[in-house]
Amino acid sequence: MLTSIVGINWGDEGKGRMVDLLSQEYDIVCRYQGGNNAGHTVINDRGKFVLNLLPSGILRSDVVNVMGNGMVIDLEHLHKEISRLREAGVSITPENLKISDKAVICMPYHVMLDCLEEDRLGDAKYGSTRRGISPVYGDKYMKKCLRMGDLKYPAIYHDTLKHVLEYKNLIIENVYHAASVELAEMTKWLDTYAAEFADYIIDTSLYLDQAAKEGKKIMFEAQLGALRDIDFGIYPFTSSSSTIAAYAPIGAGVPNHKLDQVVGIMKAYSSCVGEGPFTCESFGKEAEELREAGGEYGAATGRPRRVGPFDVVASRYGIRVQGCTEIALTKLDVLSYLEEIPICAQYELNGEIIDEFPYAAILPEAKPVIRKVKGWHCDISKCRTKEELPKEALDYIQLLEEMTGCSIRYVSVGAERDAYIRMY
Repeated sequence: MLTSIVGINWGDEGKGRMVDLLSQEYDIVCRYQGGNNAGHTVINDRGKFVLNLLPSGILRSDVVNVMGNGMVIDLEHLHKEISRLREAGVSITPENLKISDKAVICMPYHVMLDCLEEDRLGDAKYGSTRRGISPVYGDKYMKKCLRMGDLKYPAIYHDTLKHVLEYKNLIIENVYHAASVELAEMTKWLDTYAAEFADYIIDTSLYLDQAAKEGKKIMFEAQLGALRDIDFGIYPFTSSSSTIAAYAPIGAGVPNHKLDQVVGIMKAYSSCVGEGPFTCESFGKEAEELREAGGEYGAATGRPRRVGPFDVVASRYGIRVQGCTEIALTKLDVLSYLEEIPICAQYELNGEIIDEFPYAAILPEAKPVIRKVKGWHCDISKCRTKEELPKEALDYIQLLEEMTGCSIRYVSVGAERDAYIRMY
């Protein structure tokens, strides 16, 4: 069984929470794209954890975790993340964490360039997390990067770094008029972490291929959602990698294998961190109440998330491009304060009512067509079976299934590991 867990919307749908839950049924969990520019929040009997780079399966002692070749890895951030987990009693060793030798290293100068470019853009900024993700992916395709496997060969990465820095400093000095980056400083930074991670770096492509052939259950964990995908998202307000399920085997290192299942994660309402068009967005008191009820602040950045009602048009599109076989609906309990629940059922674009997600460049012109349904207006956080949910909650779930065209198998009614309902 090869399963991909992916976001349907703008990210922050609750993927980490669902990966943590479902990973009990898997042998391996693999992150296949992105870096430390998003956070997966997991709450279990050990406490609350925010994971930026590590796969969410790291909190289960019997699960092997893989950081795939499609990722970009900030070594300093990874060191700190591992240290925090170890302090909380989580065991992390080369036996339960394996890092692809082909994953790209996010250097301090990538972070610097990310910040310089966002500052240069001013009001036209893309809403970057300022963690170097766009510059490092750009360098990957310009073939100006170091990879994790290089850390096992100091003579090679010292020489590569020298030539790469000559190129990067031309941009830093002449485009941004900033101080150049010193070779000695970057060499020291790499040397510091090379020894620490050397034993974790392997050919994960070979490891995963053998595991799949042995019948091991593998879960592929995505970061962000379909609408942040570099190709299919709200370009240019996207991430710089492919967040869709079809990329999972490639970003994990097993392009010769096919997915058996795609579980799409979507919230019972909408949220969005960062810039870009967000058609269903709420404002004022309505937005503040929903934001507070859902604790909608970025796990990686702490930024207040933009919020709004469930967006049928965007979700149906996300489900299609992700190729979802089933859905996990998160944060249904958050809507319990509402007597009436709004739903963005369609868009109005240039006087026409539309059901399909439009081209990103004209998306800012779209307006939400809102439909309201009766709420349940009671606490459902203690419900653990379908039969315990009030009729109005069941009606809401069924309506979302009908409008998006995909069955909802899991419903979360709280952040804790056991706070969910299996619908079938």
